[in-house]
Amino acid sequence: MSGHSKWHNIQAKKGKADAARGKIFTKLGREILVAVKAGGPDPISNSKLKDVIAKCKANNMPNDTINNAIKKASGEGSNKVYEEMIYEGYGINGIAVYVEASTDNKNRTAADIRHVFDKAGGNLGTSGCVSYMFEQKGIIVIDKSTVKMSEDEIMMLAIENGAEDFKADEECYEITTTPSDFSAVREALENAGIEFVEAEVQMVPSTTVELDDVSAEKMQRLIDNLEDLDDVMNVYHNWAE
Repeated sequence: MSGHSKWHNIQAKKGKADAARGKIFTKLGREILVAVKAGGPDPISNSKLKDVIAKCKANNMPNDTINNAIKKASGEGSNKVYEEMIYEGYGINGIAVYVEASTDNKNRTAADIRHVFDKAGGNLGTSGCVSYMFEQKGIIVIDKSTVKMSEDEIMMLAIENGAEDFKADEECYEITTTPSDFSAVREALENAGIEFVEAEVQMVPSTTVELDDVSAEKMQRLIDNLEDLDDVMNVYHNWAE
């Protein structure tokens, strides 16, 4: 996926997020809860929490909201346990779909996701049916208009701290890392005063598939309906949008 299409996909996603900010913050709050339960409330010693906080900031979640979510997650009254689940399936024309969910009721979540697939003319598959088509990568996207450093300075800073790839276009820089180097690269950029449009570990497709306009509209509806489910955290696919 080119940096240009990546940028416009992010802008479209953020437009939808602005319209449903409360729902986005609720999902991010759940990610904070899972991270705190797994590694404690201190981001210095809990790298997963630190990465989730960076994702929250990229989604314009206020610091007070982030801190309150951490306090709530670490409090004695927080007894709800969420389990991270993966669901794999096929969309229109066999497009591979990889869904990350966080749930306190696996039966409910599986039924909800299956219903969305069925309604869209796709189907929920078995574990491993599409995961081999994706690779886990750290993705950091920076809006060029928000940084004072030069392209070469940002590229060198990223590469010196472990970045695998650096792309630039008219609007943004896109940095790719391995999952293990993501935190180090993100922190180095953060410490240089750089803010992110996107910063998270994602499932990146090894190849992509084109769709005609009619199929693309159906595929977008499937993605939107999956993302609207409360338990769904992320939806990845190999459609070349």
